[in-house]
Amino acid sequence: MGLFTRWRRAGRNTTPPEAAPEKGRDRERATMAHLGDFVATRVGVEAYVEPQTNVTQTTVMFIATDGEWTRRRVPDAKTAYEIARTLGVPVYDVQRTGYPQRMRDWNTRQRIERQRRRGQA
Repeated sequence: MGLFTRWRRAGRNTTPPEAAPEKGRDRERATMAHLGDFVATRVGVEAYVEPQTNVTQTTVMFIATDGEWTRRRVPDAKTAYEIARTLGVPVYDVQRTGYPQRMRDWNTRQRIERQRRRGQA
């Protein structure tokens, strides 16, 4: 018996069972809207599927040509590949290809910019 199962049985679950499926659909719509907007407003976007770990579920990371990126949770790798194909972007398995250098460069530029702004404040 799991901890959360006991909570639900004890009446401590605040989400009504009939509302749970809609919450999942809302999250799915929000994910597709966000990723679709990212693809539409950036150049050369590619998708990288990240595997599930002990800490996080499967995620898909979209990376633009300039290195800007966004990450969203997905139910499984198959769904991540389907999302990328639906949005018309190339998709890669990050375990095979690794992350592109442009993403690391973008992160470095952002870190330097934040430090510069803090220094001026």
